[in-house]
Amino acid sequence: MANYTAADVKALRDKTGAGMMDAKKALDEAQGDSAKAEEILRVKGMKSAAKRSDRTAANGLVASHVSDTAAGQRGILVEINAETDFVAKNEKFIGMADEILTAAVDSGADSVEALLAAKLGDGTVADRITAMTAVIGEKMEVSHVEVLEGEHVEAYMHRTNPDLPPQVGVLVATDAKAAEVAHDIAVHIAALDPKYLSIEDVPADVVETEKRIATETTIAEGKPEKAVPKIVEGRMHGFYKQVVLEEQGYAREPKTPVKTIVSQTGGKVTGFKRLRVGSHAE
Repeated sequence: MANYTAADVKALRDKTGAGMMDAKKALDEAQGDSAKAEEILRVKGMKSAAKRSDRTAANGLVASHVSDTAAGQRGILVEINAETDFVAKNEKFIGMADEILTAAVDSGADSVEALLAAKLGDGTVADRITAMTAVIGEKMEVSHVEVLEGEHVEAYMHRTNPDLPPQVGVLVATDAKAAEVAHDIAVHIAALDPKYLSIEDVPADVVETEKRIATETTIAEGKPEKAVPKIVEGRMHGFYKQVVLEEQGYAREPKTPVKTIVSQTGGKVTGFKRLRVGSHAE
C-alpha cells in the first residue's frame, strides 16, 4: 500500500496541474514519493496535457462585427470564454455572446475593461456574465477585444471543429483597391498566423534576438567566419517568412509572397488582427 494521503494527491495536483487520477497513479508508482511522482508526470507528458484539458476558461468562441464609419469601416473581434467546449456550443452561451458583441458595437468599446462596463439590459456586460455563470455553473469571461479601422475592413471567422462556434477570428484592413483580396488574405492569416504586417513592424529587440541566435548557431556549426554574415542574412529571411504577413508564402500560391498578391491589385493591407480561442491560457 502506497504511503500517501488524499492531501498529498491534492498537493501534487495543485503543483503540477495534473488531473486527480493522474496524480494518484503517479503517487502509486512512486510509492508515495511526491518528488518522484512529479517527475513521473513530467516524463509521461501528463503535466502539460492536463494543463491543456483542465485549463480554466480556455474554451469558448470568437465573435466579430464590421460597421461603416465616416472614414471607412471599423471591425471588432471579441473572445468570450468558458471552461468546456460543451458550454461553448450551448445555445445560452452563444446567445450571451451575441448580446455581448452587440454591446461592444453599441458602446464603441475598444478594451476588455470598457466592454465589461458597457451597458447590457438593466446592468452591464459584467453583470450578464456573472448571471450566466450562476445559471450554467462554469467560469466565463471576456478575454480579448480587438478593434481595427480602415478604408475597408474584412472579417473572417474560422471553425476548427464543425460542432463548435468559430474558434479563430480575423480582421484585415485594406485600402479600396486591395479590398478584392481582403477575404483571401484573412483566410491566409487564419491559417498561417503571422505576427507582424511588415518587416518594419518587427520590434528591434525581436530582430536583435533572432540575429544573435542565428549568429551563435552558425558559429557553433563551424561555418567559415567569412560566410557567417551571409548565412545569418539567409536565416533572418527565413524568420521573416515565418512571422511577417507580407513575406509569407501566400496560402493558395506558396511560392508567391503575400505582398506580391496584394501589390497586383495596386492597393495595400494596412493592418490585421487575429484571435484564437484559448491562446490567452497557454
